[in-house]
Amino acid sequence: MYQPRCGLGMVEHLVKNFIDIKLMEINKLIDLNNFRTAPQLSNRQGKKLLEELEVNIFNADWITIGIMATSDNKAIEALQSISNKYPSIKFGNLGSLHADGDVFLKANQKTSNVFVRSENGLGEGILITCQYDEGAKESNTFGPLPLDFFT
Repeated sequence: MYQPRCGLGMVEHLVKNFIDIKLMEINKLIDLNNFRTAPQLSNRQGKKLLEELEVNIFNADWITIGIMATSDNKAIEALQSISNKYPSIKFGNLGSLHADGDVFLKANQKTSNVFVRSENGLGEGILITCQYDEGAKESNTFGPLPLDFFT
């Protein structure tokens, strides 16, 4: 049986080209919908996506945040980066949160509740869902965004 092989140089080349292609494809928040884990973004892409995201955040009545990370500390740091950037988005009792291994953290701006649970098989990134008090407006989820997106 033939087993194909490739050297490290080939893998590096393929990964580099794959990342470059993905960087070129991300121009709007909707482009992130096809990703299971947050892609690497250029500075220009990050700035453009942040501008689009802020319009949605500022027009929402409140947001919920989902964070997929390799540890509870990384998830909490990502959540704190959002609170640092937007003083109106605050959460309490972060020191009492704990989960082992890969985690999913969920935070609700309206209630200030934050939960974290261990969950394997997730990607990595931040999901922001813009919510509305009026039932006629549909909520929209954006992401996954890189964990350091708001720093």
